[in-house]
Amino acid sequence: MYKNLVARRVCALLAASFFIPISLAQAQAPKPAGKPLKAAFVYVAPLTDAGWVRQHEQGRLAVQAALGNQVQTHYVENVPEGPDAERVIRDLARQGHRIIFTPSFGYMEPTLKVARDFPDVKFESITGYKTARNVATANARYYEGRYLAGVAAGRMATQAGYVAGFPIPEVIQGINAFTLGMRSVNPKAQTRVVFLGEWFNPPRERDAAMSLMNQGAEVLAFHTGSTAVMAAAQERGKLAVAYHSDMRKVAPDAQIAAVTHVWSAYYTARVKAVLDDSWESGSVWGGVREGMIRVDSFGSKVPKAVQDEVLARQADMAAGRLRPFAAKAAIKDNEGRIAIAENTMPSDDEILKMDWLVDGVVGKLAR
Repeated sequence: MYKNLVARRVCALLAASFFIPISLAQAQAPKPAGKPLKAAFVYVAPLTDAGWVRQHEQGRLAVQAALGNQVQTHYVENVPEGPDAERVIRDLARQGHRIIFTPSFGYMEPTLKVARDFPDVKFESITGYKTARNVATANARYYEGRYLAGVAAGRMATQAGYVAGFPIPEVIQGINAFTLGMRSVNPKAQTRVVFLGEWFNPPRERDAAMSLMNQGAEVLAFHTGSTAVMAAAQERGKLAVAYHSDMRKVAPDAQIAAVTHVWSAYYTARVKAVLDDSWESGSVWGGVREGMIRVDSFGSKVPKAVQDEVLARQADMAAGRLRPFAAKAAIKDNEGRIAIAENTMPSDDEILKMDWLVDGVVGKLAR
């Protein structure tokens, strides 16, 4: 599914621990000439205090703060994937936006379709994998943060529950990495998975979390768009890993840590590239090393020793010394087959097409 997404940089550099496809440090942004550049963001769910949409909104606000009156940013929230997305993206292009960010996997095809009709508009398909002359793609190695969160979870629990949206490779990578992280410190750890078939449905997310806790889950993780899983863990006195952003506001006692997405530097660099006419299409896949993913916001119940262990592993990951899917011993799937051979590291292309669940995961993928 993701076979065309490659981990290459677009005029990239590392600056202040962030992945920046073009240098923001080489020169001051150009002075505005005439009207400000219009940049738009399309959000798949409502804008809330935390979660997937909140982190992209943080990126939009960073663009506005960094580039001031050179830009005028707008967003449209709660846009379903499918025909509605195409309509909204097309309307934004007609309104004169020169760059449009579409951060949801299901926006990929509508983005490509609209881009063909507006060749002078730049599009950024976030989590997509298909590019065009005026469509770039970007994604983050979320699984790296999942592994680190799994280390923290494994130190504090043995039975985990995982509420997931869709069984696409990006989600599967996270489930597997989380379980490998848990098992690296707790070999008996298990992860029980529920797939919902949608990204944002707080009542269903809550019901799934409750069901997993009823089945013995001591700690929860999730790949959906709301804070419902965190709130459910807080209600039941269990533990949980926040996703996308810090969620201690809704789960002050439950939160172990947050796997945090950081889009500010990338978005700012790409808008600046349109301003100075250096924007080019391409694909970016950055992780802890590039500053696009980090684990932070530890909860009050997490011992200092566990926090230090996770942060030390995060430093190893940033330095390239730790890779979640590097196999010293063979890694098997949950049906007993060897998925990654001993002393091997899967290629990015293999990771991007991941379609198996690791040993320790209780659940099945539709074949």
